[in-house]
Amino acid sequence: MTADPGTGEGRIVVGVDGSQQSQQALRWGAQLAAIFGARLDAVIAWEFPSSYGLVPTDWNPVQDMEKILDDTVQAVFGNQQPAGLRRQVREGGAAKVLLDACEGAIMLVVGSRGHGGFAGLLLGSVSANVAEHASCPVLVIHGGQAPPPAGGPA
Repeated sequence: MTADPGTGEGRIVVGVDGSQQSQQALRWGAQLAAIFGARLDAVIAWEFPSSYGLVPTDWNPVQDMEKILDDTVQAVFGNQQPAGLRRQVREGGAAKVLLDACEGAIMLVVGSRGHGGFAGLLLGSVSANVAEHASCPVLVIHGGQAPPPAGGPA
């Protein structure tokens, strides 16, 4: 299945949170996008934590998430970013954001686990949730195995 990346169809959506697992998911997503001739959407979510009381007034979550997303894309691709890569920072719980983002997509790609600690609570662990509820196939990346070459096995 191939599609014109400019039409909004033929999208591979990747959940990103800056973790090593999400970097691997982005590598796999880029490879799948190349195979399918699809656009690659890297999506990061944020929400105000309700269990931490007061949030610093100078906190700019969108700016912080844009930096994490940019750093992740740079770590994975360097200066060789895929053509048509679209970065999205969305407010909301990670699972809900990714489920909305993958509507009509070819596939959703996520890491098996993300950040722990504060970032983990903020972004959430979403792989099981999206795998159960997504409207498209979901690829959950475990471990550090690189994706196969676009031309298939040698």
